[in-house]
Amino acid sequence: MSERSAAPAGLALVESLVNTIDLESGRDALDTADGRARFALTEAEVDRARELRESLRAVLLAHAGHPPHRTVTPLGDLLAHAPLLVTVGDDGSAALAPADARPLLSRVAVAVAEALVAGTWTRLKACEADTCHWAYYDRSPAGRGRWCSMQVCGARAKMRRYRAKGT
Repeated sequence: MSERSAAPAGLALVESLVNTIDLESGRDALDTADGRARFALTEAEVDRARELRESLRAVLLAHAGHPPHRTVTPLGDLLAHAPLLVTVGDDGSAALAPADARPLLSRVAVAVAEALVAGTWTRLKACEADTCHWAYYDRSPAGRGRWCSMQVCGARAKMRRYRAKGT
């Protein structure tokens, strides 16, 4: 839906997962084999992936200053089940890695932790439009982006405000 460029580094995984469903049409990429393959998911893992997706969406809405779209499992509760390791190379460099790299939850936990350290986590937001809630990375200087697309969701919101004025 968005014309914005993808989020940086591991946040692209989070953005991509949140954007697997089109709320307006109801199409869910996780219903398809290709959609599941993008995240290395089996059919048995889809329900957990959806739970993770909606918990992430609630946090991204909070980043944009909006309440959760519905009741969800708190993201922290889910991420608590994805242990991370700190690896240290021979040169002294350190990095985070999932204890088990296969589960989507573990890969998301690393992405969130790295973004938190990099200071980019709160720039990943969800569009404020109720029929959208698409994830996007806010590159605006002040970090006050509100919509995934100014041309679509932003224009719709501005038109609704204009019409509500009765002008």
